Amino acid sequence: MSENEKAIVAAQKVLDEFMEAFNARDVEAFEATFNFPSVRLASGKLILIDKGFHTPSMFTTGALADWDHSAWERRNVLHVGPDKVHIDTRFSRYRKDGSVIGGFDSIYVVTSENGHWGVKIRSSFAP
Repeated sequence: MSENEKAIVAAQKVLDEFMEAFNARDVEAFEATFNFPSVRLASGKLILIDKGFHTPSMFTTGALADWDHSAWERRNVLHVGPDKVHIDTRFSRYRKDGSVIGGFDSIYVVTSENGHWGVKIRSSFAP
């Protein structure tokens, strides 16, 4: 397997773990899927995220007030190098009854830093 193929496998694994931890509302596991500082660009705001930024209340307020879980709809690799992968994604958010809150296109940049693969940058149309 080439270095780029290994990078793709590692980056996709991070996105699997990211979604699993998010849906489990497991802040510690969720933060383990990042490389800090991390950046999120959404709703017209650029946010620099450091370890400890995420809290349990994020799962019950604002845009996630009636959210139950999310799922990836698309994860296409745009660019790849041995230590960075750009991924074109779409995810949907769902209510407990299974109805869709919305689907959102995003770009994720997953990097390897000191041997740890994690989300470094997200640019999303999600609120």
